[in-house]
Amino acid sequence: MFGDGNSIFGTNGLFVLGADNSPAMGDSYKGVFSSLNWSGIPILAKFFFQLVFAATAATIVSGCVAERIHFSSFMIFSFILVAVIYPIQGHWIWGGGWLGNWGFLDFAGSTVVHSVGGWAGLAGIIVLGPRIGKYDSAGRMNPIPGHNMPLVTLGGFILWLGWFGFNPGSTMGTSDPGLIAHIAVTTNLAAAAGVVTSSITTRVLFGKPDLSMSVNGALAGLVAITAPCAFVTPAASVLIGAIAGVIVCLSVPFFDNRKIDDPVGALSVHLVCGIFGTIALGLFGVPALTGGAAGLFYGGGAAFLVKQIVGTVAVGAFTFIFSLILWNAVKTFIGVRVDPEDEYIGLDLAEHGMEAYPK
Repeated sequence: MFGDGNSIFGTNGLFVLGADNSPAMGDSYKGVFSSLNWSGIPILAKFFFQLVFAATAATIVSGCVAERIHFSSFMIFSFILVAVIYPIQGHWIWGGGWLGNWGFLDFAGSTVVHSVGGWAGLAGIIVLGPRIGKYDSAGRMNPIPGHNMPLVTLGGFILWLGWFGFNPGSTMGTSDPGLIAHIAVTTNLAAAAGVVTSSITTRVLFGKPDLSMSVNGALAGLVAITAPCAFVTPAASVLIGAIAGVIVCLSVPFFDNRKIDDPVGALSVHLVCGIFGTIALGLFGVPALTGGAAGLFYGGGAAFLVKQIVGTVAVGAFTFIFSLILWNAVKTFIGVRVDPEDEYIGLDLAEHGMEAYPK
């Protein structure tokens, strides 16, 4: 992903070979990881940080295909996603590839991480089909509620906290505390705004605020601000998060009504809001923060916005098509969907031989 090579993929640095692992790098990355030369932290710290980003893309997929997939099939897909699909498109943007050189920006991964996981998950949902009982014989959707809302809420707060590593950590160092503080504030404001607007939206649509949608509203704001967190004002971050909180409430029923069974709303949170956040940077980008690129609302015209749209479409097309081919290959050679009996009794027993919730 970060290895020197060409505009499409890196050809150096596999297994972190050829680079100095000491803190005092000097020019030791030259010809190996030139795209990381700007940060002075050790190469293994960079590797570990980016490893977690790659793992995040894979876990997004797990939410999309939950409750009906063979564990082995998911692991095979995840391995190839993280080994091939994720680093190629990541090289385009962060590793010295064509999109980054062209001027496409994504500070911490609304596209590189979140929408990529969403596109890969969408392909998996299409190949798998909906869960048993999700739709009746007339095609009407039956809600399948989560098992434990307190744990859902706790998980949402843990993710919110973790985002302060995800976004501010993407500065790859502590040399600019002002930038770290700016990113922390925009990140938190967007999440808070997403909670507020998602709660209001569900109250308007369904008569009562929906806790699960409020949690997803926070995550929607976090995903949307991930690309522009370093490049927009705090006021803009509130607006971005607020819009994302509304979008996620509309997106979940949109997918449900089209028989795209996404058990945890991962497509709505990560794919849809990842796309929105990346494009929103083309609207709200401040030239003094981006290094010169101006958003549409900051006098930049459509030029920067077009780059954000083109980059989003390019990554989406590559990831979705590659993932669809890969999912179908896995389905052909080893199968992806568990037997109906196994799905009924639960994959904790069928795939792992133990009960998740013993009586």
